[in-house]
Amino acid sequence: MPVRGGSIISEKDYLENRVDKQISWYDKKSAVHKKCFYGLRILQLLLTASIPFLTGLVLTYPNILKLISFFGFVLTVLEGILSLTKVYEKWIQYRKICELLKKEKYMYSTNSGVYSTHDTDRFKTLVERCESIISDENLNWTNLTNARKK
Repeated sequence: MPVRGGSIISEKDYLENRVDKQISWYDKKSAVHKKCFYGLRILQLLLTASIPFLTGLVLTYPNILKLISFFGFVLTVLEGILSLTKVYEKWIQYRKICELLKKEKYMYSTNSGVYSTHDTDRFKTLVERCESIISDENLNWTNLTNARKK
């Protein structure tokens, strides 16, 4: 059994206070990044689609050129934000981790897959697999952060 501050953590405590909280955190982060990605992309789509329409009005309203130019500026900034923040990649990564943790929890709860044996190592296997999923994400985040600094 895992040890926390010198004491052994129960299966219930680990599932509720570690796995469930991680699932909830990744689920919320995934949803936020999905909304952000869709919001920015929809704005890009609307601005891009309006440019040909507005271009057709230039002869009648010459000042529309300034608006078209501004839309081009905004589109460039939006693309930069999407590129720098990597909201799409984070959305997919967070969703993937959330689903992996759910899968481990459900397989453990139903005695399926690697958890189908009835030996005492089932809980140890769960902890090792879940912590591996979480630490892999932390390592990916650290590598991404270090790559940005360079």
